[in-house]
Amino acid sequence: MRTIKTTSGADIRLDGDLLAVMEALYREVTAKRALERSFEDMVREIQHLIAQMTDEECRAYLAESLFLNTVKYENDKLEAYMKKLPRR
Repeated sequence: MRTIKTTSGADIRLDGDLLAVMEALYREVTAKRALERSFEDMVREIQHLIAQMTDEECRAYLAESLFLNTVKYENDKLEAYMKKLPRR
């Protein structure tokens, strides 16, 4: 299994698990800085990780990201719709 490293040196296994990458980003950027991070900090870390991936790996993670974000978007829309329904 191939691994890439965060800017702080933490290993991330590239096994197709987008949530593992997201958890590593949270730990390395957000938690280590006690929530004191900026949009630019996160973008910089994401760009650092992407630069270590092959085109095929980038495509695979993009596809998983789009899928998960589409599901989240649909759930948010459904939640907003459900809140508008009268309660019984």
